[in-house]
Amino acid sequence: MTEQSSRYNRRAKQLTEAKFDPRLKTYTHVAILLILTVTIVGIVLIPFWLIFGIAYVNRYFNSLFCELTTRALHFKKGVWFQTERTIPLDKIQDLTFKEGPLLRYFGLSQLKIETAGQSMEGVADMSLTGIIDARKFRETVLDQRDEITDKNTPSVPSSPQKDGEDEMLALLRDIHKTLKNIEKKTG
Repeated sequence: MTEQSSRYNRRAKQLTEAKFDPRLKTYTHVAILLILTVTIVGIVLIPFWLIFGIAYVNRYFNSLFCELTTRALHFKKGVWFQTERTIPLDKIQDLTFKEGPLLRYFGLSQLKIETAGQSMEGVADMSLTGIIDARKFRETVLDQRDEITDKNTPSVPSSPQKDGEDEMLALLRDIHKTLKNIEKKTG
């Protein structure tokens, strides 16, 4: 666990953990097979993918983890190259819900998370594919983000404090009176 994610874990409580649809395994296997089919080098790799691909996809699927806490969204994935991300909720700008033709065919969807301060416009900071009930998870994340940002936004009084203005006016009158007295004594 990274230092940043452990810092958030000490102060945050888990709200929900996303579960991934087992159909994601088939989708991943087919998507990679299609990519290999359309590339010249990939055609040579198809037999290896057909032999070892299922084992790789199963290990990848078992490595997926995503949880929403009171402060952040935590995500882990990877077999050979592991990725662990912690995104503070107050940095999330948008969660885009996406369903392409292949995703729809397998009954899956993708959530693209965009954060404040992204390096490129239109590029997702993180993508989550195959979450069971992704629309509900998206709404839960956005609701928690709104709750966090509402707490951190200072409330501004709708009208100025009348008492404060009266005190300031009285202080200014006293200063004016003192200056007049000084002026009389020196003049």
